[in-house]
Amino acid sequence: MTALASLPRFAPAGRRRPVDLVVAGSTLTQVLAPYAAVTGPGSLELASGDDRMVARYDGSAAWLEVTTGGRTTVHRSRRHASTAGPVREVGLTLTGTHLTVLTRGPGPWTARARVDLADLVDTRAEAWLAGLATDAPVAGRFGQLGLRDLRLVDGLPDDRVVLSATSAGPGFFDTAHTSLWELDRATLGLTHLSDVFFRRPDRPGAYGDHATHLLRDGDQWLVTTSTWGDFDRARPTVGVTLARTSADLLTGAHLLDTEALDLPVDGLGSVGVWDPHVVRVADGWLVGYVSATRFFRFHPVVAAGPSLDALVLRGAATGLGQTEGTTLAQVGGQWRVLASDGDARRYPVLDLDLREVGRLDAPYPSNIPWPTLVPDGAGWLLVGFNGRRTAGALPGYGTHGDVVFARSV
Repeated sequence: MTALASLPRFAPAGRRRPVDLVVAGSTLTQVLAPYAAVTGPGSLELASGDDRMVARYDGSAAWLEVTTGGRTTVHRSRRHASTAGPVREVGLTLTGTHLTVLTRGPGPWTARARVDLADLVDTRAEAWLAGLATDAPVAGRFGQLGLRDLRLVDGLPDDRVVLSATSAGPGFFDTAHTSLWELDRATLGLTHLSDVFFRRPDRPGAYGDHATHLLRDGDQWLVTTSTWGDFDRARPTVGVTLARTSADLLTGAHLLDTEALDLPVDGLGSVGVWDPHVVRVADGWLVGYVSATRFFRFHPVVAAGPSLDALVLRGAATGLGQTEGTTLAQVGGQWRVLASDGDARRYPVLDLDLREVGRLDAPYPSNIPWPTLVPDGAGWLLVGFNGRRTAGALPGYGTHGDVVFARSV
């Protein structure tokens, strides 16, 4: 776990933005949840059984055609379908229930059309996913348009730094998923290791839940994550689940069974919880998380207990309105709570009763970057992210961001 003798000052150190529609070396047989992509020089198709999802490109515009139940629908954007000229590559992505066609060259990947398949086909059904097929030259797991919600994977040897992240998709939160990345502290290089997906305890299917923390606890992993994978802005709800596994999560793709993690919100008027951070301490457990009084007004919370199924509320910073990324760290031998305050654009530092005792002296990027601290020799790296979008205007919010680094000085 992160332990600091004192709170250092940080200076900007660099940025990274890995963008890949298809995870290098992956195949469709590794698609365990609805996060798949194909690329090629022209029109493309993904199919499962009698369902066909086609990206059309005629040299000047791109659109989608979807065939389900013997009926074909055409989805073409009036504003975004046309390209500035011939393109080098076409991409077709399935992220959650959303199908998107993108083009690249000249310029970066740009979304040209998108359709929500929720009313057409159950993309989360595992049997349907197992039947995915294509003749595209490149096909496999969907990668990412950006990274956010970066958190240190705890319990690994000191010479290895792995971060969990939310891999941004071409749209809102339900197009993203959880991924793991190895960090080279000297070069700030990021290497994609694996993708992790989840089954829910209360419904069938495979989900791209994210805002995740991994803790190596003895011979198993504890994986806590936020149920953003099917977030519906019309009927918003988010909770936290827990998975336990001995699988090698640092390679390949994994679909984990979960149980609900009951995080106490007594008296908080909570409508949702997310951003879990789990720490084993001498007398049990500490868990940091976020509680929302409405979408989107949220604040940090800490719970404690002898076990993860016997947690009680320890403290809540109810006076904060857009503060998340709740992170537990030891500073000067005491447990502190680090958080990210998007309203005041700062990183407050609080005690376990959620009283503010200081702040991180660090640059604050756009959006609400989490205050993730990584040991770096005698100093520290602060790993955050920003709100810079990509893939054009069509996907809107959710395609962020750059990974933003700062070093202690």
